[in-house]
Amino acid sequence: MVESVVKIIMESLLGSLSPADRVHFVGIKGTGVCALAELMYNMGFQITGSDTAEIFYTDEILKELGIPYYESFDPAHISGDIALLIYSAAYSPDNNPEITEAVKKNIPVLSYPEALGMYSAAFDSTGIAGVHGKTTTTAICGCLADGLGLPVQVLAGSAVTNFGGKSTLIRGNRFFMAETCEYRKHFLFFHPKRVILTAVESDHQDFFPDYESIRDAFTEYCRLIPSGGELIYCADDPGACDVVRIIESEGRGIIPVPYGFTAEGDYQIKSYRVENEKAFFTINAFNEELVLCIPGRHQALNAAAAIALSAVLKNRASLSVQDRNGWNDAEQYAVKKALEQFRGSKRRAEIIGNSGGILFMDDYGHHPTAIKTTFDGLKKFYPSKRLVVSFMSHTYTRTAALLDEFACSLAEADVLFLHKIYSSARENFNGSINGMSIFDAVKNISGGNTEVYYTDEPMEAAEQLKKILKPGDLFLTLGAGSNWPLGLELYKYYCEANGVFP
Repeated sequence: MVESVVKIIMESLLGSLSPADRVHFVGIKGTGVCALAELMYNMGFQITGSDTAEIFYTDEILKELGIPYYESFDPAHISGDIALLIYSAAYSPDNNPEITEAVKKNIPVLSYPEALGMYSAAFDSTGIAGVHGKTTTTAICGCLADGLGLPVQVLAGSAVTNFGGKSTLIRGNRFFMAETCEYRKHFLFFHPKRVILTAVESDHQDFFPDYESIRDAFTEYCRLIPSGGELIYCADDPGACDVVRIIESEGRGIIPVPYGFTAEGDYQIKSYRVENEKAFFTINAFNEELVLCIPGRHQALNAAAAIALSAVLKNRASLSVQDRNGWNDAEQYAVKKALEQFRGSKRRAEIIGNSGGILFMDDYGHHPTAIKTTFDGLKKFYPSKRLVVSFMSHTYTRTAALLDEFACSLAEADVLFLHKIYSSARENFNGSINGMSIFDAVKNISGGNTEVYYTDEPMEAAEQLKKILKPGDLFLTLGAGSNWPLGLELYKYYCEANGVFP
């Protein structure tokens, strides 16, 4: 089976590519690029790479696999024995000397989204998409597939604890699940047999100026599903339902599969409760209550999506004789066990540690809706804890477009530290907004109910936080910016102050 899949991949990627040839990855430390490199390495391809000298969690993965890589970009790295160069979407032939050199030498080059799309064509592939929740949903999908013994490969957008700290899971070569990104319509390169659609709303305003433009991009992606393929969607999300209505009106033969609290059918969530830092919920398809050890009602939605996908794939794999609701007792037990053992992914309500009676956590949430659901989940999971937050907004365009929504969401923190906006090279800053704009908006909307502070640089908040934090607090670094080291620094400080060394 491996040989046939490799043959399809070789034909898809280059036509004459041989596993004996070398594939070079530019930006190999990036989560998705590293994951694709690992998958191709597992298939027998010869892999090398390059990136900056900055340390990422992927350094450890690459070293463990024995994949050699440079910590600089230099045309000299591009030798004639490279058969294919794959580059991170953060780079281009215009700004990276290695890609430019490969083009000069007539070495085929592909962006990461293009290469991922071609890789997906070799499998029965599922794309997990949405403005929110796609990373955790992909991770849960992988854990359930693993528990059910499905022959699958998984690529998530972050390191997953249950994947051994990697963002990939390799259990076979029939099915492929991957997180697929809407930015600049990168997901249109993917070849989905089905799609999970978690949420659709305005985001990436530098590319999608309004809701309709991003909704239409998701609709275009879902049109790639072949007739008879499934569109598994969150019935609680208005944008996802909007996309499904358009797809259904076109009569494409795509099968809608709803999940959520308002869904009809097998994947309706009938109940949800939190007790002793565990979440308990039920769905129509299962006889017993299911358990999650991660906070938030939205995680029950992610789990319901993963269960719906598992049902589709196990039926395609013909692994069992079904009972009246499609799940036999052994399968229900496997799913329940996998969900209860799921511990999340990196930067998604990730627990850094507990020291001095303070729980330190990090989360990637950088959209007002994600912030609101994260805060709500944490407050229900840890009802006695004071929520102290460091937030760094990502991109000027998103901040400007959603300023009022950011203020409303962030005002739910008990204590809030704000910082400068983490900019992106993909946008042009016109000077109309900055970190203080969020500070002023939160102060105005909270009416003094939230303690709000501002430091331009995140680490400048450390000394003040040492005076503010107290036993019983939950300290959360939040956002897609560079404030996450603040939580790590404070955790180390309290560990050392208590004679414990992490």
